[in-house]
Amino acid sequence: MKIAYITSTFPYGNGESFLFPEMTEIYSRGNELIIIPMHPRGPLSVDPLADLSRYVLHERLFSLNVLSAALLESLHHPVRTLKSFKLLLKSRNTHVFFKNIAVFLKGLWLAVNVRMLGVEHIHAHWASTTATMALIASEQTAIPWSFTAHRWDIVDNNLLQVKLAHSSFSRFISNSAIRLAQQQGVRVLPDKSFVLHMGVTLPDEVGCRSRPTGKQIIFCPANLIPVKGHKYLIEACSILQSRGLDFELWIAGTGILRDALEKQVNDLELTDVCRFLGQLPHSDVLSLYQQGSVSVVVLPSIDMGNGLHEGIPVALMEAMCFSVPVVSTYTGGISELLEGGGVLVPAENPAALAAAIEKLVLDDVHRDRIAKAGRERVETGFSVKMVVSELLGRFKMCNAALTNRT
Repeated sequence: MKIAYITSTFPYGNGESFLFPEMTEIYSRGNELIIIPMHPRGPLSVDPLADLSRYVLHERLFSLNVLSAALLESLHHPVRTLKSFKLLLKSRNTHVFFKNIAVFLKGLWLAVNVRMLGVEHIHAHWASTTATMALIASEQTAIPWSFTAHRWDIVDNNLLQVKLAHSSFSRFISNSAIRLAQQQGVRVLPDKSFVLHMGVTLPDEVGCRSRPTGKQIIFCPANLIPVKGHKYLIEACSILQSRGLDFELWIAGTGILRDALEKQVNDLELTDVCRFLGQLPHSDVLSLYQQGSVSVVVLPSIDMGNGLHEGIPVALMEAMCFSVPVVSTYTGGISELLEGGGVLVPAENPAALAAAIEKLVLDDVHRDRIAKAGRERVETGFSVKMVVSELLGRFKMCNAALTNRT
């Protein structure tokens, strides 16, 4: 099957590396995958893409090629183009409307290319402007399309009701994502909408790792933005230091809070135990888990209101795959992942974080139980093989339905 995957920037930059396992699994099953970033920015991640790097259709959001293809599409299919444009008029406010206008020409460009390449299904990750591009291309070509909705893109509510109605199906990555859409006043269509988690590639069977001897490594793989709650983890580490725990905190990620967090570390006299690693390549993060370098992974996420919270973090899934115990908070969709497979504590509670971390690194029986349960939780509910089997089945059903209609 020939499938076009619409992304925001992937495989450029580092922001959507969690899409790689899903795309790789689809490709490995003999499907032809064409990756089309809406706005390619940053370096091409050639290394992890491997063979997939040959199937990237790269074009800037605004370029002469986009303009000429859009003009050609408009001239050949003026009625369809007008109907597609009219859908954008249903945007809930002028801000959203102009966001959609910004991708309208590339949506027409996309239509030209998917038609020419013989694409059988278009799938967009994110329900916002990437899905707008897919909607326009499908309206122009009648190629079936679908989209995956995560979290912030649901809050954005960019023609979400229109997209639910016009797509073949909509995939939400968590039950909390469906509830979030309903809170936005969106009528989720049960016959076309379903929950299907993001999946991760399971490494070969790994046993429960013994507690690393010597210095314990507390690892937080999360961009330095408010919703991740780093400051509460740093406060927890101050508590752990006062209790004499021999540890280091490694923070992997970049973001607007770097200076503020470094100042907090300095004020709490944690400079000797806290390391800011910057943006680590995805393969390096997995290597840390594979080598048994990490004692515990912590994601101290918070709920900022209005849908600003975690979905189901792939960062936690990946650690659980390698039997690394994880600690996180009761926010967003995290509970769906960690039910029985990790340690959950209240958000914005450094004392609870410190207690959970301390017990995991000092109590071998508890650590092994959590590590084993985490691996089993991912195996049974978040394996990319299971996810892709269902996703491909739905793609093929859409294709079969179109064939029957014609």
